[in-house]
Amino acid sequence: MRVAMYYNNRDIRVEEMPVPKIGPGELLIRVEASGICGSDVMEWYRIHKAPLVLGHEVGGEVVDVGDGVTRYRLGDRVSVAHHVPCNTCHYCLNGHHTMCDTLRKTNFDPGGFAEYLRVPRINSDRGVFPLPDEISFEEGTFTEPLACVLRGQRIARIQPGQCVLIIGSGISGMLHLELARAQAAGRLIATDVAQYRLDMAQRFGAEVVIHADDDVPDRVREANDGRLADRVIVCTGAAPAVHQALDSVDRGGTVLFFAPTDPGTTIPISIDKFFFRNDITLTTSYAGSPADHVTAIELIRTRRVRVKNMITHRLGLAESSLGFQLVAQAQDSMKVIIEPQR
Repeated sequence: MRVAMYYNNRDIRVEEMPVPKIGPGELLIRVEASGICGSDVMEWYRIHKAPLVLGHEVGGEVVDVGDGVTRYRLGDRVSVAHHVPCNTCHYCLNGHHTMCDTLRKTNFDPGGFAEYLRVPRINSDRGVFPLPDEISFEEGTFTEPLACVLRGQRIARIQPGQCVLIIGSGISGMLHLELARAQAAGRLIATDVAQYRLDMAQRFGAEVVIHADDDVPDRVREANDGRLADRVIVCTGAAPAVHQALDSVDRGGTVLFFAPTDPGTTIPISIDKFFFRNDITLTTSYAGSPADHVTAIELIRTRRVRVKNMITHRLGLAESSLGFQLVAQAQDSMKVIIEPQR
């Protein structure tokens, strides 16, 4: 089978690998669509593991079923999670499934940028989600990223009527914007350095868009009756964005750091200003639980979260290098989908 082998963001090669052989309890999936995630182009995170086949936002069809599998049949349309929890450890039992050691060790073989992938027994047991007829394969690739967004907004306690500021209008920002809109948040404000993405944010419901080089806190006050934002969601790892977030959150508000920064990035925090006097919550979120995946599929199915029009590029495996460059440049693209069967 053909795979897109990652060496670095500018060196993605189409290579041949054997189709994975499955064992008892496992599944073989023909990959129909696989999204390029922002984490796929974080070279500092990926390069030491290269060469490897990336891709974890997968929609595909079951083409082989291992002994003992009873829940899935040939021809089933599914979305597949690469990381799954054990459901029995301290973290899982306390509702922190994404902190589970098992979740951080599990994966499928070899990755979504391949014509086929093997789903190990544990992933088959709790990380395969049927796609309703209303959801296309390419829409199914949004299941995993939307699950991550769901967990993040639950932790940040997004509620109706709140002013939500989203810093960074890439695909994570768009999903946060759509979910906040679906949850009846109040005024929605988005920032970015690229006009293309600010225009996309307006299309997806941002009442106000702000260029990141502007005075963001001042513009938020102008748009929000003199107040800063109740919730700030940081969807970029750029250090200036972190400072903007801290300067843009209102008293009693919450900042959700959704995107990782480069290793070693630190910021000074005034304990008095942010915690003692102003009661501000700073929090983070990593990944999504199986329950979040199920909810994400329902949100996509009912079109409460509209994902289809976020797709700007559909590319074959041979064009994977272009896809990685588009995502890494973060300019004139939103969601880039690789279709391995092309």
